[in-house]
Amino acid sequence: MKNFVWRATPWVLALLLAACSNGKDPAPAKPTPTVGVITAQEQSVPLTQNLAGRLSAYRSADVNARVAGVLLKRAYVEGSEVHKGQLLFEIDPTPLKATLASVTAQLAKDQVILDQDKADLARYEKLHQQKSIAEQTYTDQKFLVRKDQATVKVDQANVQTARINLSYAYVTSPITGRAGQQQVTEGALVGQGSPTLLTTVSQLDPLYVNFTLSVNDLNALQTAASQGDIQLAEPNKTQVKVTLPDGTPYAELGTVDFSAPTVDPATGSVTLRALLPNPKFRLLPGTYVNLQLTLGERHHAFLVPQPAVQRDITGTYVLLVGQGGKVSHQNVVTQGIHGVDWVVASGLKAGDQIIVSGLQTVQIGAQAKAEPWKPASTAPKVSDTHAENGQ
Repeated sequence: MKNFVWRATPWVLALLLAACSNGKDPAPAKPTPTVGVITAQEQSVPLTQNLAGRLSAYRSADVNARVAGVLLKRAYVEGSEVHKGQLLFEIDPTPLKATLASVTAQLAKDQVILDQDKADLARYEKLHQQKSIAEQTYTDQKFLVRKDQATVKVDQANVQTARINLSYAYVTSPITGRAGQQQVTEGALVGQGSPTLLTTVSQLDPLYVNFTLSVNDLNALQTAASQGDIQLAEPNKTQVKVTLPDGTPYAELGTVDFSAPTVDPATGSVTLRALLPNPKFRLLPGTYVNLQLTLGERHHAFLVPQPAVQRDITGTYVLLVGQGGKVSHQNVVTQGIHGVDWVVASGLKAGDQIIVSGLQTVQIGAQAKAEPWKPASTAPKVSDTHAENGQ
């Protein structure tokens, strides 16, 4: 029995091998995938940051009724462009004219009294020199003339005030700009006790863009500038590029002209403001816009095409083809976009072979054949809302 088992074993093994092979050749090895790569090169790129801002008028002036009276008429078209000094409203001037006439008459009356007392003083002065009148009479006449002179000055001030009040009956625009909606209708009594708002005139060319910058981002910029990693723009030369709510780029560039000297304790941010030309009045105050703030230049940065930058739960990364064609994983930090490329601030070094195309065909640690990447004629554009630091 033992001899039978010993003889049968090689025969059984041969049958098993034949059954397993089943007459087929072994599967061929997979070919090494080919990927498109770019060579990382250090360069200086514009230092930009994407923010949200709100437009406001360059100047906005409330037009108020400064004297009491009945509003007679509106002399402009609501929403139209008006010029400085242009008549906007008329308040009934009749009582104001009467007041002016009254104080003018009073001035004339007191002027006559003054002239008469001056003539008497001249006569008294001659008599005083001749010792013909009492000293007290001469002194009283001099004081009377001074009193008359003061009364005339008061009358002159009253006349001037009456003329000013009469001019307020004709309400003019304090600035050149777009006149708003009429706030009070004709026939209403205005200016009783306090100024009455009649309308508002806003200058719309240029406009202000108001926005905020995190104090942490500001400190990071100042630290990077002190280390030489970035070069900040000179004061009043920081440019702003505006994108309208519908995604349309605005043709005119703005310039930052104001930075608040304090931090808002409620938000931890600094308020900034840019001056934006608006020659065609396409933009209106109150509109929220997206804006790209060009703060200066970033040194030692890399521009990487969009398809090369990937994200997972560990963060942002790229795949590299290293020595010997081996694929490796490299974490990077992005700082927004420039054109259609991501700006990589750290994680790369000059000469790295970054995989742009064929990412789905490779595995980390496996071999890949690198060839220069050829971009398509058009490349998708990253939305500005995703171009935040490190995101």
